Amino acid sequence: MPGATDVADLVASAAAESPERLALVEVGGRSLTWARLEDEVARVAHGLNRLHVVGGHRVMLVLGNRLEFVTTYLGTLRAHAVAVPVNPATGAYDLARKIADSGSRLIVADAETASHAREAVAMVRAALAGTPLPGAGDLEPELLTRAKDPHVVVIGEGRQDETTYAELVSGEPAEFVPVADPERLAALLYTAGTSGRPRAAMLTHRALLANIEQVADTDPPMMHGDDVVLGVLPLFHVYGLNAVLGSVLRHRAKLVLVDRFDPEGTLDLIDDEAISVLPLAPAVFGHWIGRDQVKERLGPVRLVLSGSAVLAAEVMERFTAETGLEVHQGYGLTEAAPVVTTTMRGAPSLPGSVGRPLTGVEVRLVDEHTGHLEGDDPGEIQVRGPNLFSGYWPDGADGPGDDGWWSTGDVGYRDPTGDLFLVDRVRDMLVVSGFNVYPSEVEDVITEVEGVTGAAVIGVDDPASGQAVVAYVVSDGPPDEVEAAVRQHVEARLARFKRPSRIEVLDSLPVTVTGRVEKGRLRGIERRRALGLIGED
Repeated sequence: MPGATDVADLVASAAAESPERLALVEVGGRSLTWARLEDEVARVAHGLNRLHVVGGHRVMLVLGNRLEFVTTYLGTLRAHAVAVPVNPATGAYDLARKIADSGSRLIVADAETASHAREAVAMVRAALAGTPLPGAGDLEPELLTRAKDPHVVVIGEGRQDETTYAELVSGEPAEFVPVADPERLAALLYTAGTSGRPRAAMLTHRALLANIEQVADTDPPMMHGDDVVLGVLPLFHVYGLNAVLGSVLRHRAKLVLVDRFDPEGTLDLIDDEAISVLPLAPAVFGHWIGRDQVKERLGPVRLVLSGSAVLAAEVMERFTAETGLEVHQGYGLTEAAPVVTTTMRGAPSLPGSVGRPLTGVEVRLVDEHTGHLEGDDPGEIQVRGPNLFSGYWPDGADGPGDDGWWSTGDVGYRDPTGDLFLVDRVRDMLVVSGFNVYPSEVEDVITEVEGVTGAAVIGVDDPASGQAVVAYVVSDGPPDEVEAAVRQHVEARLARFKRPSRIEVLDSLPVTVTGRVEKGRLRGIERRRALGLIGED
């Protein structure tokens, strides 16, 4: 809705225009029309006020993909407060650190997350009282300077000192006076960190609404009012929260919420609900390739979108060959709310491309030595646009510069048509004997080896070359044979300085909920190895 200054305004507009149309459907049968969604959002906002949550206070959502996530998120924004969605699988200690860091005054949990939410709240309370719980882990003093004594709201049965969600929404909704300030903070979204204190991107209503409008301005449109959209991407992640839910709100489409991806069950759901738009993470495609009647079961689908990580060209091509459905890729970041580029802009893109910038988004490549790059040389991607975040919580550190440009930490290049291709992360790039090594290049070569289904390359300190290449390889073959095959292949395909000095064969790699390999965990293994905490075989 052009002109909106609050994300929750999108619900009110949809309810006024299409009150009886279905807005949300949850697997299991529960649903809300736009009118009922608006009523529930208003009740949540009023209930938050009764619990003394006012403008600027933080409300943490420890919930999976369910109706109450949407109503609580939007109700928090309606109450002029700040939503803090987190991964519902977060352990109690990490959750306590985020509760303290964000200064959340209210924690909303359900039956599946209530136990570790309560444990986390107990840790925060004990730390504030100066009596940390035995064996719970210390909360850093810096985090505790922002910590509040949080209250728990539980969906379902709560304890005596808690509020149930039913109680939260039991009062008559009161009308909130609009605050026409798009620079108000709307959400804190924690980004994947490798170590140190939690770090949350500060997203304003301006940033979220700007990206919703930017995504809407594609040709053909990514979404329209008659679409039924698959909501399997986690709503706590910016991709699900704004690229999917935000676009659904803007276009008055119907969102089918799925809490867990199941290859067969989700295919059945697509057929049963006549789902027409599939926003997916790259890992999903591998689960569907080769399945019986996959083309017929995806019959209702008109558009397939992939984001959060690059989908391998060969996987995309095989999926398209089997289903007849083109896959559109995008590139985005939490800090960009999230979409930066898409292959739905301009002429057809080459395999592996993440497309061109959205309307209103500028992209440039820079090199620390030569400055702004032209041509197809790889450089760090910088972004500028109204969809950018306002820096990291709590002080806005490391946000866009005075000129509006923000360095993403990603390395990419542009082809002659203007399409963007991702190469790697700046922090992942290795310097071996003075030469740059991009892990993705080495990983691509390793996965050419028969029987290798995945690879992750990181750097380790080396006294002779500065850094050395270490490869973690996924295969179910005998480790010695896999290692020998990989070494033989990389010797034929890669320069000496790019070859792995050590190869570790694993059953699987650690990945995030959207399928991105968690290289930070692999670096942690290497740090422990360097300290002698892990023995050599």
